[in-house]
Amino acid sequence: MVPHPFRQVDVFGSAAYAGNPLAVVAAADDVGDEDMRRFARWTNLSETTFLLRPTTADADYRVRIFTPGVELPFAGHPTLGSAHAWLAGGGEPARDGVVVQECGAGLVRVRVRDGRFAFAAPPLTRFEPVAEPLVARVAAALGVARAEVLGCSWLVNGPEWLGVRLADAARVLALTPDPAGLAGLDVGVIGAHPAGGDADFEVRALIGTEGSLVEDPATGSLNAGFARWLIEDGVAPRAYVAAQGTAIGRAARLHVDLDDEGLWVGGAVREGITGAVEL
Repeated sequence: MVPHPFRQVDVFGSAAYAGNPLAVVAAADDVGDEDMRRFARWTNLSETTFLLRPTTADADYRVRIFTPGVELPFAGHPTLGSAHAWLAGGGEPARDGVVVQECGAGLVRVRVRDGRFAFAAPPLTRFEPVAEPLVARVAAALGVARAEVLGCSWLVNGPEWLGVRLADAARVLALTPDPAGLAGLDVGVIGAHPAGGDADFEVRALIGTEGSLVEDPATGSLNAGFARWLIEDGVAPRAYVAAQGTAIGRAARLHVDLDDEGLWVGGAVREGITGAVEL
């Protein structure tokens, strides 16, 4: 087996170990598909990434993103964590202040400003209201009345998120979801915080599997989808902060900013473990 540079980082945390962890294996061009899948299952993190040489001169590096079960074309916190690991490993971007990542969804820009990493949100490939029977099913699974759902939309930008908007953050945090009702669905829920706090919205990401429910502590792809939806509908301003992970003891903060260069979702990236892994 060959040693490869390895980093485990925390993404979007408001403090150390308060966000979403990510495992990153660098110089992984010689690692086969099955070895990537096996290692991702072993880390048992929400995602593990592998950094490779790009296939286009327009990118600085290429990334492959694996959950313990599947490979993803794009995901938010793996994008930021991978960019941090690539730079920490000596990577030098071709463009000043902007790293260009190649992934299954195409090219994604990542900028670094004042120590914060942010990715340019890819376009939504599915953005439409959810059919009423499914809205009713999701409301029941969340334990809320159908009338409490202020909006329900598909927010697909790689992961197939189904977004739900509730009246406020308190209602979002009070949810006690039914795993059976959400089986096979990736559901994001958002509600506004009162003005004056350190976050404008509260987000929860609920991933339904057969017989169980996983809550993600900080989800860039979901927050990118919510931002497209809520800013377009005039529900959110062009710049705001979302809190996530509160219900499971984390304290993530995701910074959304819509400017002339695109829609950016960002936050802190902190290194936790550095070493080498044999694959």
